[in-house]
Amino acid sequence: MQRQFDDLQLGSIELFCLAAEAGSFTSAALVAGVTPAAVSRSVSRMEERLGVRLFARTTRSVKLTDSGRRYYEECRQALAQLVEAQREVMGQQQVPSGTLRISIPTTYAHHRILPLLPAFRARFPAVKVESHISNRNIDFVGEGYDMAIRVRAIPDSGLIARPLEDAELVMVASPDYLQHAGTPQTLDDLQHHECIQYELPSSGRRIAWLFNDHGVQREILAEGNFSCSDDVLGGVTLAKHGAGLFQTYRFIVEKELADGSLLEVLKPYGGRSRPFTLLYPQSRHVPLRLRAFIDFLLEHLPR
Repeated sequence: MQRQFDDLQLGSIELFCLAAEAGSFTSAALVAGVTPAAVSRSVSRMEERLGVRLFARTTRSVKLTDSGRRYYEECRQALAQLVEAQREVMGQQQVPSGTLRISIPTTYAHHRILPLLPAFRARFPAVKVESHISNRNIDFVGEGYDMAIRVRAIPDSGLIARPLEDAELVMVASPDYLQHAGTPQTLDDLQHHECIQYELPSSGRRIAWLFNDHGVQREILAEGNFSCSDDVLGGVTLAKHGAGLFQTYRFIVEKELADGSLLEVLKPYGGRSRPFTLLYPQSRHVPLRLRAFIDFLLEHLPR
């Protein structure tokens, strides 16, 4: 392998990252123990070598350009991996530590992951956990996430996908709705009912309901006058208040099924599921905190 950087260039990358995080050459200089002029000269040398402007400068502040922001995200990750590798080699990373940033869909966060986090922190008190709860796809490099959980694996060769759970689906409705609209007995009966729709926030596409029709797997795009997007719990709330039928994960409505505020319908056509998958970037140095969290989830989640 040929040498790509000298010591001065590596130091410049560190100063650049400090300035990007602080939004100030002066603040970066205070952290690094150098003068603001030294930081400015170091950044200027980097810009000249790269042939791009990394910062937009004014008399009062410095702000990353688009090129600068992309370069900062890549450099920040590279430096973090160097620190992790150094700790591992020096034996300083025998206990998981540092900040773990995870992205989780809303339903899986509230009903599966968030309840486990206190126990994880009790076992690994040196790990700080930052949870991003949303159904949108995230940019691992650009946004600095360690891992994400998604219903469908993202086709990305740069990600490792590990199955977490096949979550069973169930069709539910409130007693009030079934009393005035009747209880569907077959899949053909759905055309005579209010079917609450869930739409993917990224595309607006409706999610098909999944059924097992006497050994034949079927997908049905039912019709209705209510729809929600981004948060599946919206459909559950609509169903609880008599808006119609809704298909969701059994683990979300276990309490409602137990107390009778929701009733399961079309049981003979049940048994379908959707998989939840854990995703994280491929790397030769997976942080110990991430390995510990993955093992913890596999230990505690239903398989």
